[in-house]
Amino acid sequence: MKQRTLAAVAVSLLGGCSLVPNYQTPELPVAEQVGTAVDGGDQATLPTLPTLPGWRTMFPDSQLQELIASALSNNRDLRMAMLNVAEARAQYGIEGAALYPELAVGADGSRQRLPADLSGSGDSRVAAQYGVQLGLMSYELDLFGRVRSLESAALQQYLATEEARRSAQLTLVSEVTAAYLTLMADAEKLRISEQAEADQQRAINLIRRRYESGLSTELDLRQAEIALETARASRAQYARLVSKDRNALAVLVGGDTPVLAMRELTDPAVTPLTGVPAGLPATVLTARPDIRQAEHRLRSANANIGAARAAFFPRIALTGSVGTASGELSGLFDAGSGAWSFAPSLSLPIFTGGRNQANLDLAEIRRDQRVVDYEQTVQQAFREVADTLSARQFLAQQEQAQSALVAATARSLTLAEARFEEGVDDYLAVLDARRALLDARQQLVSVTLQKLTNRVQLYRSLGGGGQADRPTLVGDAVEAPSG
Repeated sequence: MKQRTLAAVAVSLLGGCSLVPNYQTPELPVAEQVGTAVDGGDQATLPTLPTLPGWRTMFPDSQLQELIASALSNNRDLRMAMLNVAEARAQYGIEGAALYPELAVGADGSRQRLPADLSGSGDSRVAAQYGVQLGLMSYELDLFGRVRSLESAALQQYLATEEARRSAQLTLVSEVTAAYLTLMADAEKLRISEQAEADQQRAINLIRRRYESGLSTELDLRQAEIALETARASRAQYARLVSKDRNALAVLVGGDTPVLAMRELTDPAVTPLTGVPAGLPATVLTARPDIRQAEHRLRSANANIGAARAAFFPRIALTGSVGTASGELSGLFDAGSGAWSFAPSLSLPIFTGGRNQANLDLAEIRRDQRVVDYEQTVQQAFREVADTLSARQFLAQQEQAQSALVAATARSLTLAEARFEEGVDDYLAVLDARRALLDARQQLVSVTLQKLTNRVQLYRSLGGGGQADRPTLVGDAVEAPSG
C-alpha cells in the first residue's frame, strides 16, 4: 500500500508537484431520463431546461412576491445560512493567506544591570540594546502543494456552503409559496362554507314556514337544523385554518404579514407558471444546489488527499529579518548599525508511528464517503423530480373529474329541491345532495391546491431559477470569490 502511494506521488511530482488526485465528476447513478413523456400534462411554455425562470417570473402574484421578498430579507433560517457562508469565506481567506510571506516590522529595546562578579571587566555596569527590523515570519515553501491543497479544500467548502445558502433560499421561496397557496385554498373553502351556511339558513326558514303551515314534518325541520349546524361547524373549522395559515406565513416571512386579498386559486394572478416537459434528461439534476453542494464537498475531500500526501515529503520554512541594532538608542540608524538574520529550516519525517499513512488513508476514505454522498443525493433528487412529474399528469385528470363531479352534484341538488317542492321526495334527499355538493366543491379546491403545489415542488426539485449568482465550475477549477 505504501509503495503504491509513493509511486503515485512520484508520478504526480514529475507532472508539476501537484499531489492532488485528478478529479472526475462521478457518473450519475440514475437512468438517463427522469420522467416519461405522457399525454394530459401541462404543455411546455418555459425556457429550455435546465434554466428555469427566477421566482418573480415563476410566481407572478404581486402579493406573493411581496411576501417572498420580505422572507428573503427577514427569515432567521436564511440569515443563519448566510452567516455560514461568511464563516466559510473567512476560513478560505485564512487558508489562502498561508500562500504568501508574512512580513512584520518590530522594534525592541532592553537595559539590564550586570553585577561586578558577572561582568567581564570586574566592574558592575548597565548594558543596553535597541533594534528595529523588518522580519519574515516562518514562511513555508510550498514545493509539494500542501498549502495549496488546504487552500483549495477551504475554497470548495466555501462554495459548498454557498450552495447550501442557495438551497435554503430555494426552500424558503417554495415554503412561502406553498403556505400562501394553502391560505388562499382555506380562505376559498371558508367562503364555500359561509355560502353553504347562508343557503342552509334560507332553506331552514322555508322549511319552518312549511312546517308551521303543515306542509312539512318536524323530521324535515330537525334534519334542516342538523345541516345548518354542520355548515356552521365547517365554517368555524376553516376560519381556524385560515388563522393558522396566517401565523405560518408570519413565521416564514419573519414578521407580520400585510393585509392580503383572498383570491381564488383559479385566478391567473395566483397560478404559478408551468411548462416543464414530462420527460427530462437526468443531467438537469446537476442544477440543483444540493447536488452542487455535494460535488463541492467531494472536491474538497479530493484536495485534502493532496495535503495528506505532501506530509510524506520535506517541509522547508524560511525565517529572516533585516534592520538596525545599536547599544544606544541614538545610534540606531548610524552607519554600520545594520543587522540581518536568515534561518531556513527543513524537516523530513522519518518515523511518525504511521500517523502520516493513517491521515492519507483517512483522507481517501472521506473522499470515498463524499462520492457515496454525492450519488445518494443524485438518486434522491431523481426520485423527487420523477414523483413530481408523474403526479402532475394524474392531478390534472383528477381536477377534471372533480370539476365534473361538482357540476353533477349541483344538478342533483337542483333536481332534489324541485322534487321536494313538488312533494315527491322528503327533505333527506335535498340534504344528501346539498352535503354532496359542499364536499365536492371543497374537494375541488383541495385538488387544485395539490396541482399548484405540485408546480412549486417541481420548481424546487429542479433547482429553481436565477442562476447568475451561482459559483461557476470550469473543468476541475472553480472561480474563487472576488474581494
